Amino acid sequence: MPEHPSAAEQDETLHPEGSENEPLLGRPGDVVQRRGTSFAKNLIMGTGSLAQLGAILLLVLVWASVLTKPLILFSAHPLLQSLAVFVLIQSVLALQPTSTTEQKRLGQRVHATLNLVALLHLIAGVTIIEYNKLASHGPHFHSVHGYLGVIVSLLLVLQYLVGFTMWATPRLYGGDQKARAVWKYHRYSGYLVLLLLLATICSAAKTDYGAKVLDLKLWATILASILIVAGVFPRIRKQKLGLGSSSSAQEAQRPRFAAH
Repeated sequence: MPEHPSAAEQDETLHPEGSENEPLLGRPGDVVQRRGTSFAKNLIMGTGSLAQLGAILLLVLVWASVLTKPLILFSAHPLLQSLAVFVLIQSVLALQPTSTTEQKRLGQRVHATLNLVALLHLIAGVTIIEYNKLASHGPHFHSVHGYLGVIVSLLLVLQYLVGFTMWATPRLYGGDQKARAVWKYHRYSGYLVLLLLLATICSAAKTDYGAKVLDLKLWATILASILIVAGVFPRIRKQKLGLGSSSSAQEAQRPRFAAH
């Protein structure tokens, strides 16, 4: 009589791709979208619920701090920027668990749409802060928050530019295959940008406006950011960062526009 398969063997049967679906923390398949599973579940799968808790907490902290004070034109800046970061987090969570070609294509469309929404909010927020500084003759680059804001804005422009051109005009990178090879670095830089965005929001609590007017608590923004990081980063799948043993071969076999 044959023995019952072990848990490891059962896992291999269910997830033959092995290292492709292995997250940084957890077992293969822990953060993989199953066939027939609602796409919306991607937002809370695995540690995604922890990231959602942090994202909602951070948004509520900023909005409550702003809306409970007298509103001025500048008030729109933290409202728009914090909402943009919330939307960007959703775009990451939605795409991470996708596995099949169809899931990845849908995930990319959702990811791109949410990123476009976030970009519009970011542009509006930056426009308001620049208009306010010009109108009041306020100084630029007088705080850590200001420096981080400029740095992350430049990185975001580059991130959007690379992401769009890889999808729309892969010939700029020497063809589809070479463009797909760049996805790995697009992902790395995307997670770096997320960390910088969270650091930028936290640093806002130490500005004159954030500390004296909004009474934004640094410890609260740090706590929310930790929850976001603890929810997003464990869901990263090694193969998508080029860390899997068979990543190169699998990446080369991916259909166009299904690199995520």
